[in-house]
Amino acid sequence: MKAKITIKDIARELGVSTSTVSKALKDSHEISESTKAKIKAFADFYHYKPNSLALKLRNQKTMVIGVIIPEIVHHFFSRVISGIEKAANLRGYNVMICVSNESYDKELLNIEMLANGSVDGLLISLSKETQKIKDFSHFNELIENNVPFVLFDRIEESINCDKIIVDDEGGAYKATKYLLEKKCIKVALITTPDYVTVGKLRNNGYVKALNKFGLEKDPSVIIKIEKDDEDHEGIYNQIKKLIFVKNPPDGIFAVNELYAALAMKAAKERGLKIPQDIEIIGFTDGIISEFSSPSLTTVVQHGFTMGTNAAEMLINRIENKTDGDFQTEVISANIKFRESTLN
Repeated sequence: MKAKITIKDIARELGVSTSTVSKALKDSHEISESTKAKIKAFADFYHYKPNSLALKLRNQKTMVIGVIIPEIVHHFFSRVISGIEKAANLRGYNVMICVSNESYDKELLNIEMLANGSVDGLLISLSKETQKIKDFSHFNELIENNVPFVLFDRIEESINCDKIIVDDEGGAYKATKYLLEKKCIKVALITTPDYVTVGKLRNNGYVKALNKFGLEKDPSVIIKIEKDDEDHEGIYNQIKKLIFVKNPPDGIFAVNELYAALAMKAAKERGLKIPQDIEIIGFTDGIISEFSSPSLTTVVQHGFTMGTNAAEMLINRIENKTDGDFQTEVISANIKFRESTLN
């Protein structure tokens, strides 16, 4: 998508401040006629249009906050939403939820729709496609129009806003370190492509734990599940290639609970006993982890806490109760031990 020309673009090209451009476009008496004429001519030539949706959001109060999540079926995001609703309701706000379905275009449409005077601020977790193509121009428009928003879970460091994340790298490090301490010799990793920030950070934690034990990363035991294989059968077939070998791993760390559960299924089909022959740890303590057979040891992501804290962070910005620089809050992750590891 081609980025629209912004107030910042006009200011940079004409060598004036963004405030001067904004006032000139509003025909303010504070700006000279010659400067106003120059700015308006430049804006007309490049078809500049003010973000009326964001202006509506900035200038009126709805007592509603918007939430955009990548997918609705994921247990983690359902817990985040529960936390958001609890914190928002306690502060007198309602919640409007949209789903991007991992699509950049749908994420953009959701932001435009919610900013149409419907909400006072936004909580957003980036879609995989947004992270892959790295086009964040829609967030720049929100920033330029002083629209409060907070990124959570899947974030982008370059976007200037408040953020809240779980300690993905630390959680992965703890999980991998635990398997190695249990004398696992060949610990495999089932992860996402690197452009998915949470997957990359969990990958980093895995490698960090290997290095602590003097081990090098072995590409033959690392699987990165691509988007095209996000049906269960496609994922399962990739994981089977990891386990149906002469010397399969004796430990697996998977970056989500679905990958971990499918790894357990493949291990059992291969005839391996869990956890005696192979120990498995997932990430995100959801229903799959609790009711798998055997039950799954997992890194707890604390989605409810993330949701409550994200909502508080956003509402404080909306109500001007937070001053100064933007903050990034990191929620610590811990392991919940179950039957898939030797505890």
